[in-house]
Formats: sequence, C-alpha cells, structure tokens
Amino acid sequence: LPASVLQCGAGQQSHLSFSVLSPQPVQSVVNIISQPPVLTEMPASYTAFSRDDINLTCEATGNPTPMFRWVKDGNEFGSERTGSGSLRAEEDEPLSTYQGTYRCYASNNLGTAMTHAVQLIIERERIHKKAEEGESMILPCNPPKSSIRPNIHWMDSEMFHITRNDRVVKGLDGNLYFANILKSDSRDDYTCHAQYPDARTILPNEPVTLTVISISNRKPHLFHPSGLHSSVLTVRGNSLTLECIPRGLPTPTVEWRKKDGNIKDTGAQLKNFNRWLHFRSISQEDDGEYECKASNSQGSAVHSFTVTVEAKPYWVKEPQSLLYAPGETVRLDCQAEGIPTPTITWSINGLHLTGTDPRRTVSGGVLILRDVEFADTAVYQCEAFNKHGSILTNTYIYVIELPPQILSSDGVVYQVIEGRNASLDCETFGSPRPHVTWEGDGMLPLLSDSRVSLLTNGTIELSNVGHDDSGTYTCSIRHTNISIMAHLEVLNRTVILNGPQHVRTLNGTSALLDCHFYKDPRLLDPQIVWKRDGAKILESSPDDKYIIFENATLKLTYVQLEDTGNYSCEVITSKDHVAATGSITVVARPDPPHSLTLSDVQDRSLTLSWKPGRSHNSHITEFIVEAREEQHTPERKWRWEEWKWVSGDINHLELMLQPYSTYRFRVIGVNEAGRSEPSQHSEAHTTPPAVPDGNPTGVHSDSTDPGFLVISWDEMDRLTHNAPGFEYKVSWRQAEGSNQFWSHGTTKGPPFVVNGTGTYTPFEIKVQAVNSLGEGPAPVPEIGHSGEDTPLEAPGDVTVKVINSTASVRWETPQGVRGLLLGYRHGMGKEQENRVVEVGSMKNSEEVTGLRLYSRYELSVTAFNSKGEGPHSPPYHFSTPEGAPGPPASLRLDSPSETSITLYWTPPIHTNGVLLGYFVQFKQDMEGSTVEVEEIMDPSLTHHVWDGLDPHSSYIFTVTARTAAGEGPPITRKGTTLLDGGALSFTVATSSPETNVAKYNWVESEMVNSTQGFYSLAGLQPGTKYWLTIMHRNYTHWKEQVKTKGPEVAGGFATQGWFIGLISAIVLLMLILLILCFIKRSKGGKYAVKDKEDGQVDSEARPMKDETFGEYSDGDEKRSISQPSLCVGSKLGSDDSLAEYGNSVDIQFNEDGSFIGQYSGREPVHHGNESSGPASPVNPVPPPPIAPSMSTFLDRPS
Repeated sequence: LPASVLQCGAGQQSHLSFSVLSPQPVQSVVNIISQPPVLTEMPASYTAFSRDDINLTCEATGNPTPMFRWVKDGNEFGSERTGSGSLRAEEDEPLSTYQGTYRCYASNNLGTAMTHAVQLIIERERIHKKAEEGESMILPCNPPKSSIRPNIHWMDSEMFHITRNDRVVKGLDGNLYFANILKSDSRDDYTCHAQYPDARTILPNEPVTLTVISISNRKPHLFHPSGLHSSVLTVRGNSLTLECIPRGLPTPTVEWRKKDGNIKDTGAQLKNFNRWLHFRSISQEDDGEYECKASNSQGSAVHSFTVTVEAKPYWVKEPQSLLYAPGETVRLDCQAEGIPTPTITWSINGLHLTGTDPRRTVSGGVLILRDVEFADTAVYQCEAFNKHGSILTNTYIYVIELPPQILSSDGVVYQVIEGRNASLDCETFGSPRPHVTWEGDGMLPLLSDSRVSLLTNGTIELSNVGHDDSGTYTCSIRHTNISIMAHLEVLNRTVILNGPQHVRTLNGTSALLDCHFYKDPRLLDPQIVWKRDGAKILESSPDDKYIIFENATLKLTYVQLEDTGNYSCEVITSKDHVAATGSITVVARPDPPHSLTLSDVQDRSLTLSWKPGRSHNSHITEFIVEAREEQHTPERKWRWEEWKWVSGDINHLELMLQPYSTYRFRVIGVNEAGRSEPSQHSEAHTTPPAVPDGNPTGVHSDSTDPGFLVISWDEMDRLTHNAPGFEYKVSWRQAEGSNQFWSHGTTKGPPFVVNGTGTYTPFEIKVQAVNSLGEGPAPVPEIGHSGEDTPLEAPGDVTVKVINSTASVRWETPQGVRGLLLGYRHGMGKEQENRVVEVGSMKNSEEVTGLRLYSRYELSVTAFNSKGEGPHSPPYHFSTPEGAPGPPASLRLDSPSETSITLYWTPPIHTNGVLLGYFVQFKQDMEGSTVEVEEIMDPSLTHHVWDGLDPHSSYIFTVTARTAAGEGPPITRKGTTLLDGGALSFTVATSSPETNVAKYNWVESEMVNSTQGFYSLAGLQPGTKYWLTIMHRNYTHWKEQVKTKGPEVAGGFATQGWFIGLISAIVLLMLILLILCFIKRSKGGKYAVKDKEDGQVDSEARPMKDETFGEYSDGDEKRSISQPSLCVGSKLGSDDSLAEYGNSVDIQFNEDGSFIGQYSGREPVHHGNESSGPASPVNPVPPPPIAPSMSTFLDRPS
C-alpha cells in the first residue's frame, strides 16, 4: 500500500500524503488521522560469508511510530526496537547462529504489518579432492551452498581460464568433466573459483592435480545424469538447464530432441558445446519429454527427461485499502493462482483470523465484514501459499466519519490517445461516501452515453475516445456546491511507419533494422526500446555490437550466428506504446563434414561417404571432394587437389583411382556464405599395381646434327607408372622402303639418341610404357628425321620488276636443301643502306616496299633451314625512278627591319631526283588573306627577303622544293617583324631553388624588341636569388635562376631599434631636400629639354645596321648647367629620367610595383654603374644577367 493512498468507503480512494491533498480544508482533516504500519523496505534471502554481510532490512512508516520485532525459525529473535527494524550481526555471537528463516513484524496501536519469510545461509567449509589418472575424469568444485547459484570459474595458478570444448565441459554443479583424458591435460593447478556477485566475493578451492597415463577408444557413457530416465520438476518463469555430460573416446557428440513435440517450438537453447539444454524462462508449454543422445564411432548412450512445470502462487486479484463509514459492508477479494492450487489464509494485525465474530464471513479468498464499527479499523493480511512458496499482501481498513470533499485537482488536463479509454478523476473524501455526478459541455449528463461508465471512486471512463470527445467536463458532489472541472485532449496515435524487416546477412558483416515512426507533436520525445527475443538490448554493450541512431535505426556490427533471432522495436511515449517485429538470420559458412568412411573398395575404385556439418542457416548447396596422393610425392610436396563437386543433397561418391598409389580424402561443404573448413582426412587407402594404361604423348624427333636421330617425348606422370620398375621402350626404323625391321632400346627418360642415321633421313619412331608387370598398349608410330645440314644450292632464276618505290622479286626453289626449308632471305643494298627481307618457305615471290627513289640497288636471294643459310644467288642490279623531293630540312626567319623578314632554309635531305628550284609563299595569319608566291629557279639559292610587311601583323611562310617529278611537301613557319617583341618577367625568390616557382609574384617589363640581345635590371637586392624568364605570347622560351652579388641581408636586421631610428632620420632629411629642390626649380631652374628631344629624333632617324642603334653620349651637356647636383636623385623616377639616353636600361619601380625603363640599341655591355641614376653603396647595381637572344627563341620552328 503506497504511503500516499487511503480508501474512504467501499471503493473510494483518498490521499493521505499532505503534499497531494487539495483543497486546503481537507488537509486539516487529514493531519489528525492516525496511520497503521506500512512496510517500506523488506528483507531478501541471500548467503553471508562474514558478519559484515549480515544486514536484513525492515523499515515501515505509521502514526504512531511502529515498533519492530524479529522471529527466527518460529521463535522471537532479539529485542524489540524502534525507529529502524533492520537486523545486523552482533560481535559476540557466532556466525553460524544467524543461519535460519526470518520474518519481521512492525506494530502500532492501529495494527501490525509483517514481511514474508526470508532465508539467511551461512558459508560452509569448502572441500577439495585430488583426482587420479583415468579414462574419464570429474574434478569436483563443491562451492558453498547459497540461495543464489554462484558463477563457477575453473582457472590455473596464473589466473587463466582452463580451456573448455566439447571434450572438457563445466557441469551445472560446477564440476569439471573430462569426456576423455589426453596427456596434455596433466597439470597440478586446476582451481575452482566460486563467484558470488551479490556479496562481491570470489572463493577459490584448493588446487587439484591431474596426471594422465594412457589413452584408448571407449564407448560413450554419461557422467551425468545417471540411469536412463530423470524426472525434473520446475516452476514457471524459472530458468532450467537439462544436462548431459558424456565420456568416451573419440569425444562423443550430443544431440537433443523433444519426444512429444518439436524442440524448435520451445524456448530451449543449446549451450556448453550442446551439453546443456537451457530454458531461460520456462513456460507451461515447455512441459514434456526430452531426450539426449551421446554418440561416437564406438556406440551411443541415451537419457530421457520428464519435465513437469508447476507455478508459485501469483495474484489474480488483490484487496484494496479503503476508508469506510460505520455500518457499511466491507468485501475483501484475494484471489491467487498456482500449481498446485495455493491455499489462502487471513490474518488481522498479524494474528490468524478466528471465526468467533458473526459479522465476519470467510469463503476461500473472500473476507466479508458486515456493519463495520470503529473497532474494525486494522491491517488485514491475505497470504497464499503452496509448496513452491508464498505471497502476502497487507490491506488497511479504516472506519471513520468525515465531511465530503473532492481531493482531485481542479482544471487538470488529461491527454488520451485516440481510440483508447479516458479516465477523468474525481476522487472524493468523506464518510459516508459522497455521491458524484458528471456533466459535459452544455451541462449534459454523461451517463446517458453508452461509452461512459462511472466507477465507485468517482472516476468516469470514456471508452474508444475520438477527437470529438475533446472538451471540458464537470464533476460535482450531489446536494453540495462542491465541484471541479477536467479538460480532455485527444491525441493522435503513435504509428510505426517502417518497422524492422526480416534481414538475412552473412556472418561477420553488419545489419540494419529500421524503426521509423510518427507521434503526436504534443507529446514529448519517446523512448525507443529494442529487444532481441524479448530481452532488452543495451546500446552500451562491452563489445559495442549494438548502435542505435537518432532516427531509431538499430545497427548490429560484426554479427555472429548467436545474433540470429527476432528483434522488436518499441516506441514508448507518455501516453501509448507501439511495437513492430522483424528478424535477423545470420548466415555463416557450414561446419566441416565429418565421419568420413571408405566402402565398396575395388582395385581401382571405392565409395567415399560423409556426414554434413551444421549448415548455419544456409542450405549446403555443394560438396567438394579433395584427394591427396602420398606414395609418389615427397611428404614436403603433398598437396590437396579438387577431384569433384557434388550436390549438397549427396553424401557419398564413387571415386576412380590409379593403381599403385596411396590416397587420403577430405570433403568441404559449400553454402551461400562460402566454403567450410576441410573435414578431417580419411584413413589412407593403397591400390594394387597394374600394367601401364597408356603410352607417352608428344613423340617427335629433336635431331640437330647430321648422322644422329634424337627421339623425345613427354614424360609420363609417376601416378601413371602403375607399378615399380617403370621405363620406356623406344623403337625406330627408316620410313622409306619395305622390309625394314624395327630396332628397339629402353631408357628411363627422354631423349633417346640413335647414330649413323644420315642427313635429314625420315624414320618411323614410337615409345611404349613398360613396368615390372608388363607393357602398355601398342603405340602408334610417328615420323621423325635425323639431323639437318645447311642448304647446298641458291635459289635460281631471280627477276625484279620495279614500280616507283616497290620492287617485285621472283625466284625458283633450290634443290639440295638438306633439311626442312624454313624460308628465304633477300639481301638488298645501296650506298650506306642495306636491307634484309625474310619470307616463308611456301612463297616464291615477294614485294619489297619503301625503296628510295632515284637510287640503284643490288639484290641477292638465299634459302635457309634450322642449320643456317645456303649460298647466295648471283647479284641482280636495278634502279628506282625519279620522284618528288622531301621538305626543306629547316626554315629560319630573320627580321632586319620593321617591314621586312628574311627567310633562310636548307635543301631537302632526300631530293629523290635533280632539284630544279623552290616555291616561296606567305600570307597574313588571318582568315581570308591572300597568298603571295615567289618561284626561285636557282636550286642553290636558299634565302629570300619579303619587304613591305605590316610591322604589327603575324605571317605564315612556306617553302617547297621541286624536281622534274613535281613538288614535295612544304615546310611552314609563323613569324613577325621586330616590333612584335617578347616580354621579360622576373620575380624575387628569397627561398631555396627547390621552392615552387608557381608561388612567386611575377613582375613583367615593357615589351622588348626581339633583336635586342640583352636587358639590364636595376634596383635588385644584393645576395638574393631571382627567377628570370623570357616570354613570347604566353610561352616561356627561357627560364633560369640567378643570384645577385654582395652579402646577404641578415634576417631581423630591420627590426633593430637603432636601424629604425636611422632610417626615420634619413627619410625626414630626404623629404626636406626634395622640398628645397622643388622650390628652386619653381624659381627658374634650367633643363636641356631641347637637347634631349633632339637626341631622341636623331636616334629614331638613324638607320639600323647590324642590329644596332645609333650611339649616344652620356655627357654633361644632357643636364641643365644650372641644375644643382644635390637634386640629381630626384629625377630618377620622373618621366624625363636620364636613363632614356644611356647605353643600358635602368629599371625602377613605380608606386604600383611596375617597371620604368627604356631600351637602346645593342652594343657591348660595360660592367659597372650602367644606370643614369646614382648608385647606392648599400644597393650597388649588379651586372645585367646574360640571357640568350630572344630572336633565337622566336625563330624556332613552330
């Protein structure tokens, strides 16, 4: 009974807890009500190993405060206590005195409450046993008895688990069972550890020593259980494990079946290498007959189990604690079920109920109290018990008179899912019981609706609610003005839109199960619960197998066979709960086939049989039979070979064998997941010897020298020798003529050599297999030849017919080839050119192409065989006719002026005749331009000048050579006059040369004439690396990295304080000087502008010769006489800089980073200060870098 709930009147609920009572007048009434004992904590049965483990809890609430007492084994135990009833061990009491059955009683003047009986078990002395040698073995554990079964771990002295398998298993009793003993089982540290999780205690037993002396095959027997039949009685809901632990050698296999049904229809699982049939929670449907069968090659053992499932008592209906008014009738229903049927008893305040009061009637589980009085206020106990246990419930009956009140809160909002039942609370308080009425919107009575029912506690229930039922409802107490209002909201159902599917996946892969759902947006986020076969899945598993994503999808990683099962997704909201079920079937490779046997053994055949291994949820589609031959192969080279594939429905196969061989066989199963591991191989089988079944193949002659016949063949495999004493019988005779007798010889292997056989003489040859039992079948003769020699004669009657560059050659087949004619070779030559053409032996003519025109050739023909070439035919001379020439070998362009270009070319490499002259033509590089052609009659002339060209256009030039046979192909170049210059661009690179050039910032100069051979760069930093390039039309013609002379600037120099101050002072001084210069200049300073302009006119007017401009002087007359030398530096960046008149180009930076510079005509470069501006001692002007002439790049062939 919760501490917050009372009952008032038959079926009327009311709150006792102060925090939930409303309105305020009712709270003052409840405060004065006494309360009988209500148990809040009760003890549980467990095993104690020390005094610290003993703590039997017993706590209760009540008004007045309850008193506690304990009863042990039916006798009072200890003294009565207040506050807390928990029992702990006393220091001076022996631990063994606390073992027994306990019950706690809590009492006050309103009644007595008692707990159910619990059992406290004290640890007993551990025992150990030393095992002896034997055929099979049991190592006992004997853990201390406990109400909760401990976890048993068999380990060695280094705390490693003892390896378990189908031969070594752990029993339900904790013992370690050996079906058979191997020598490797010998050790002296088998230790049983009993783990008690509740007590957080692990108890080790004494180590057991095991020694093994012998091994022999034995028929299966059962360690446990004994006999042929066992009866097992269990209780519904408990776990049950049926155990069959066999012994024998080879290790027996265990199979289970349900004799009166299908074991797959039960909840049983095979565990512990099939030694256990485990029921996690047994049900009534699992009742029946079960059988285990242990078998090996020596026999089998069978044991059957009769499983009877009964049930502990469980409540069907429990009485409720209520408030009643004097004179009312109380009915307490207490119904329980169980197998066997439980007995129900009643007690009042812990005392057994007697039949002295006529107002009380007891009929089975029903207690009726008529005309109740205040003295009937008490705690009533109903207890149901059978041989499997008992259950007890405390019910409080309170007889009292109180004015009517509504305890349910006013204005409560009830949210209900559409289609479900809605309960609107109107809990009243009073004695006698208040009468409640309900009205809906419009003050209409609700009880007229067949879907509405009024409960005895004032609550109304609306069944199958719809959205139309949403609204406000009023609850009133009749004949009073007391009422409350309740608001009903009908929500949409939660629906799983896409539930988990039936997934089939391979072992070791991942699997996804969906759970996409819809919920009413007014509901809070739901709880998503995934279950496997009814058990909740925890996402934070130790192996991280399960991952639940935000969209509720479940992912299983690295699935194994044991992950096969039914998976359900449950969406739990505060108002409803929906679920959908799918499944995962894990498919794995089958287990290896087993129990291989050989039967129907004949000289050259036998039948191999096997039993399939477990298929692991995928039908075995095929079996692969493999064999290994061991007699004719060294052991280190033994290997398994596939012999045959058979259907998965077949478990035997007839195999054809080779005589005089030793075989072993094994079988592999195949399903959709792949191949199983190979089975254990069969026993060895040896076949008897026999005469050879066949003869060697590939018989032929390998003769190389005249007078010798070399006979070769393919050696036969040792498997085909069929018997010892194997060798080859070789026979030969001449193929031409009659009455030739066969000659014979024997050998162990090829080749076989016969001498005195002449040159390329045909022979019949044959090779026959022979062993100690006889000869193989008669072989079929083959034709072979003795050795060859070089041909004696040359091909005759050689003729040649020439058409342009093709010669058609014909000849006659020679005699005296003295071997197999392989073909002919044509030797064809002219000055500094020789060609050899090889053709097959079946041809007597050949066309030779690709000859040079206007050339004379010499031809000879020879025949050849495998020994080499014969003599050459007499030389045959012929000539090819004249033809068109090839293209000129080269074409170079030169631009002597802005309007002319000179073409230079070289004659064709192959003139193919007498060169008569050239055709030279050009056109502008634009669509629709006309072509101008000039014919040159003198073949020795190899240049031509085109004048009157547009200095700003690009042209296409073509030169073609010609002979009497016609024009050859042209050579073409694109070119421009010297005004179409190249651009010189460079960038500062302060990093190593390996740095990516593409990352630098390039700064381009102005356009430079292509005839200029140098370019000066000023203003560079000393000791600094730069990349220099020459570009023409976005194409880089030259690129090189250079480094200026002088010391490198030390890093961090500019950050020194004294340096910054010095620079600041210099800048300020320069500013003052510049201001003074501008003031003086504005007062009439003179400048020789006219001289400068005259100099520029002269420069442009003078003719250019030898690719140079006119020379100019840097004399003082270029400067203004009145100009002070102090202001010379101020002109360096102006438009009228003296750099325009120098012999080199002074390049400086403007504010935007571009260059200022001019170019001059070519003349020798003088090292030193080549700029017209002053040189700085800090930044001396370096010598100009030497770059290749841009004309060289621009004149390259396109």
